[in-house]
Amino acid sequence: MTSVPTPIPSRTQYVLEGIKHRILTGQLTPGQALVETELAAQFGVSKTPVREALKTLAGTGLVVMSQYKGVTVRMVDADMAREVYDVRLLLEPEALRRTVCRGASLDAARTALTRADDASDTAERSLANREFHRALYVPCGNPLLGRMLDEVRDQAALVSAVAWAADPSWEREASEHREILRLALDGDADGAARALHAHIASFVERAFPDVQVEAQGEDGQA
Repeated sequence: MTSVPTPIPSRTQYVLEGIKHRILTGQLTPGQALVETELAAQFGVSKTPVREALKTLAGTGLVVMSQYKGVTVRMVDADMAREVYDVRLLLEPEALRRTVCRGASLDAARTALTRADDASDTAERSLANREFHRALYVPCGNPLLGRMLDEVRDQAALVSAVAWAADPSWEREASEHREILRLALDGDADGAARALHAHIASFVERAFPDVQVEAQGEDGQA
């Protein structure tokens, strides 16, 4: 039987994923200029796919395009962190609660947690942690809710990259992840949601003490 060749990603997608990876793993830092000619040379492509990739990244909020300053990695400040984490606190615990109530599989979350524990560097651990959170909310049964959280996922990762560079807190977060997953696997939907809310809130409070995060209600909802 003839095997079907794997589709080759477009040059724009290749450049897009490459730049995003560098931003989210801290290789490109907030405020750093992104020069089309330099990126084109690094990725071995023309300026056109680089330009298209940067436009897409601007749409997701990872880079900023200015008529005078050109393209730069988005700066992270307390206002940005508050906006992004407000959305996460309002939506992510509820999505997890629904995931657990549906009895959806959490195998992907378990796998991501193992990958994070076994990671050999911060970049790999960061990517695994992102996949862990996504594996908790994607099976919630509401695709729109999942897409809304996906939209802030990269910006949340940018906030995390900056915070981790200043004050690594991997061990604490890994412990909190294990507790969230334990509660979810035990079928404790409200307990898992509360633990996830506390996990997200404590992270942004440590990284940005001036940020006021949403309080949690008595019913355990964000």
